[in-house]
Amino acid sequence: MNTIAIALHGGAGDRDRSATTPDNERELTDSIAEARETGYMILEQGGTAVDAIEAAIRIMELQPCFNAGVGGALNTDGEVELDAGIIDGATHVTGAVIGVQRIKHPITMARYIMEHTPHVALTKRGAELLAESIGVEMVEKEFFLTDETVRLLHRMQEKEQAATQGEGKVVLGTVGAVALDRFGNMAAANSTGGIMNKRIGRVGDAPMNGAGMFAHNGIGAVAATGYGEFFVRTVAAHEIIAQMRYCNTTVDVACMNVLSEIESLGGRGGLIALDAHGTVVMPFTTTSMVRATRTSHGIITADVW
Repeated sequence: MNTIAIALHGGAGDRDRSATTPDNERELTDSIAEARETGYMILEQGGTAVDAIEAAIRIMELQPCFNAGVGGALNTDGEVELDAGIIDGATHVTGAVIGVQRIKHPITMARYIMEHTPHVALTKRGAELLAESIGVEMVEKEFFLTDETVRLLHRMQEKEQAATQGEGKVVLGTVGAVALDRFGNMAAANSTGGIMNKRIGRVGDAPMNGAGMFAHNGIGAVAATGYGEFFVRTVAAHEIIAQMRYCNTTVDVACMNVLSEIESLGGRGGLIALDAHGTVVMPFTTTSMVRATRTSHGIITADVW
């Protein structure tokens, strides 16, 4: 069998280790491991990289411990505005949804846009109208709320924390995935609720091709997580692939180069990336990044710290 690999992130952020209980940590690692195994099984059975990452992210979109779908961060009005994006490394075709509130699985709608429309992205009303017309599962926007996200929003608003500037112990639980299938195809994707207490309409790097995700067959695939504005400013995901493609930089060095640049600008975060040989790296500069991987080389992990 040719090399197959999948890597996932459940968000990089400044999680307080002393305040994280064993049960909290187990919930995170068990949830991302379930998504990892689902994606890997698809690859093992001959499915495509796009199939694998969509299936893995769909699972994480329903896990309230992550900031995507159910449990997604709330804006200043206390509502979710969900973003998702996906890219096929074989064709560079990409799809994204931005600010949706009623699509149960934003990643699935992003894939539909990628494969069945001439567009790259649709925002809230347009994406939801199309979703309804094609029979994508819809929910009321309250479906995504949890007691924890409401509590966190109220606490943040009371303390007037500037979450977008990284003050305090902010956890950014965006989810993402990259994969390499047995045909040599690569893909990358993210799904997110954004940043807690964000301004209405704010969009970060997660759904943006080249910033929060990128994939190029024969080179690599990258998905980013962290303080998204900095990943947009540095076009982080594309920069990593460009260094690998044009400078023969290894995937680990390219990732650290970009994270160092982001840090020099005042930002932090993490990356999951793999090269065409199935080498996976998952560096981060925050206190934590929920992450997991499985490859046909025998590597199986699920970690938080």
